[in-house]
Amino acid sequence: MLKNYIEKGFGLKEDLSCSETILYGANLVWNLEMDKNTLKMAAGFSAGFYNGNICGALSAGAMVLSRIYIRDRAHESPRNGELIKKLIDEFNELMGSEMCTPLRENHRTEEEGCRPVIIAAAGVLDSIIEREGYPEGE
Repeated sequence: MLKNYIEKGFGLKEDLSCSETILYGANLVWNLEMDKNTLKMAAGFSAGFYNGNICGALSAGAMVLSRIYIRDRAHESPRNGELIKKLIDEFNELMGSEMCTPLRENHRTEEEGCRPVIIAAAGVLDSIIEREGYPEGE
């Protein structure tokens, strides 16, 4: 769902960063009802927290899983932590790292930017939500 939406060009015209593309796209695809101010929180994750650290697309993916699977707070929802670990592990297996710097070195191109990384993160996120179902607020 999200992967297809991004593959069709979502985020390009809007000039969204990696993290923004995932969160804004997920908000539309899964109707997460996040307002513009909430969505803006993803900006700080761009380019691995602007320091080459953990991929912004993955950070936004963790936000999406939390929005879907947390009822009230993290300590009441241990399953969410397991799902975020799956997100990172499956992405790492697919792309070779969860860190922005090596991802950019190995997958970013001048023509596409980080689109391949964003699309990969969206695909892993899709597969987790498809496997786990969409029980909002578990």
